[in-house]
Amino acid sequence: MTKLKNETLAVRHGIEVDQHHGAVVPPLHLSTTYSLADFATKRQFDYGRSGNPNRDTLAQLLAQLEGGERGIITATGMAAVHLVTQLLTPQDTIVIPHDCYGGSYRLFTSLAKRGLFKLVVLDLTRPECSEGIKESKPKIVWIETPSNPILRLTDIRQVCDAAKQVGALVAADNTFLSPALQNPLALGCDIVVHSTTKYINGHSDVVGGALITKSAELGEELAWWANNIGITGAPFDSFLTLRGIRTLKLRLRQHEENAMAIAEFLARHPSVEHVYYPGLESHPQHELAKQQQAGFGGMVSFDIKGGLKDSAKFLTSVNQFTLAQSLGGVESLICHPATMTHAGMDEQARLEAGVGDTMIRISVGIEDKDDLIADLEHAFAQLES
Repeated sequence: MTKLKNETLAVRHGIEVDQHHGAVVPPLHLSTTYSLADFATKRQFDYGRSGNPNRDTLAQLLAQLEGGERGIITATGMAAVHLVTQLLTPQDTIVIPHDCYGGSYRLFTSLAKRGLFKLVVLDLTRPECSEGIKESKPKIVWIETPSNPILRLTDIRQVCDAAKQVGALVAADNTFLSPALQNPLALGCDIVVHSTTKYINGHSDVVGGALITKSAELGEELAWWANNIGITGAPFDSFLTLRGIRTLKLRLRQHEENAMAIAEFLARHPSVEHVYYPGLESHPQHELAKQQQAGFGGMVSFDIKGGLKDSAKFLTSVNQFTLAQSLGGVESLICHPATMTHAGMDEQARLEAGVGDTMIRISVGIEDKDDLIADLEHAFAQLES
């Protein structure tokens, strides 16, 4: 039989596996503990932190979708980020991008200040970053592409090539695109990281994270650490996330169609200074996006003309976009990164990353695009009143 495509895997994985009652959907297993088969003889599962059928089903599916050998499900996206750092010692160096997600930046800098590892911050979107990686001789290079919130792209193959020359692992945060639109392992990465809270679940009702590794050996090491420090995901969260992932590709098609329409609208609007969306031909890395992505995603950021007060007025004038943290749900969300998602960065680092007071980030939902554009037009009109 030919290899199934990801759309089929996402829908079929775990279906009709119940041997007791013939349930089509995988049953929910909430038990915290499991009986031994006999004295000193464990079954497949023995304790909920170490293993759970729902969590394992989700982990196996994500590993297949990303083309990896091992998946590990964590309680949150930040727990997944933290899990990667367990591979580091105080003598090791990690290279991170200067414009990564504010929560990740805060974690990396906080742990580095405690002496748990050495930290080097580079602009990984520039070709000369390869030399910086080689000079730093890191154990891990951390990639986030597209970046949050400016949607800059990192050339994954280029960074992986530089990292391999010094024996470094490459971990990629693939939250913005999901395995439906980008597969970093196929481009040379060793670890893929997800906040499954976002597109993978897709309904803003579960917090979770995941790691997928290219090799089984690395997966075993990280799974040991996940169990050791107790950050594995809950059964019900895994159950809901698996339900969400069934429609991942369908949802992303609508997210992307709406995002493209909104980006084109914003690019024409006189109140907009700049639009950040790799799907636009005007985006400086549009060609790279076409090379390493299967689509452009549902995130759009832009700078409005004016100042902080104009940003605040715009954000509170929309009706079909909810002013809230997070992204990737079926509903449209809007946020002000400088005071929300990236508030954990010190001001200098935030500004160096390009996150200013007039930047607005939209997680474009799957509503009718004409309704969303009309709502944005309404908000722009309030700036002139």
